[in-house]
Amino acid sequence: MNQLMLLLIVLFVAIFYRLLILLLTSPLLWLYSHEARRVKGKFCKGRNLFEKARNYICASSNGYVERLALKWISEIPSHHIRNFFYRHIYLIDMADKVVIYTGAEIRNPTSLKIGRGSIIGDNAILDAREGIEIGKNVCFASGVHIWTLQHDYRDPYFACNPEHCGPVKIEDRAWIDPRTIILHDVTIGEGAVIAAGAVVTKDVPPYTLVGGGAGKGDRKTSKGA
Repeated sequence: MNQLMLLLIVLFVAIFYRLLILLLTSPLLWLYSHEARRVKGKFCKGRNLFEKARNYICASSNGYVERLALKWISEIPSHHIRNFFYRHIYLIDMADKVVIYTGAEIRNPTSLKIGRGSIIGDNAILDAREGIEIGKNVCFASGVHIWTLQHDYRDPYFACNPEHCGPVKIEDRAWIDPRTIILHDVTIGEGAVIAAGAVVTKDVPPYTLVGGGAGKGDRKTSKGA
């Protein structure tokens, strides 16, 4: 009996230790993330040495802390618990009945907005550093990547220059197939369908089917679909 209890405890800790850590530290994560956002752009600035040190620590380490916590959150085997952390700790603007499946990588969560009834498939990458707005009843299949920043290959340091960044907007009832890549400054219209493996670099009109490796082969879909 003692051995069975010990085995159960070990299994519980092995499976749920990350959830326990997140639950216990959630107030600290909330405070830390808000403080880091408050001092954003003040990397070494401050009225005194204490403020300069605090701003430096928050600005330099917040990205690592946030990405680790969000990775752990994405692996929690419960939609309700994941959504609690996404909504209330990292302040993603999520409407009712939104489902984000496991393995999602979310960058800059406060600039991510998801409309009612939308589904984000597993292993999605949502780079919301320049803002992502997803409408109502949008369906993402597995492995969809959205990038709002892109390195400039012409820059000697491959920097992310202003012309290579911008928000992404996906309007209501769009359907994004597996392994689709959507780049910056793109709007996908209402009811549009992006076929598997497409790379979308320009706006997609409403009720349009886009396929092919470079997002070619446009066809109209049924408006009532």
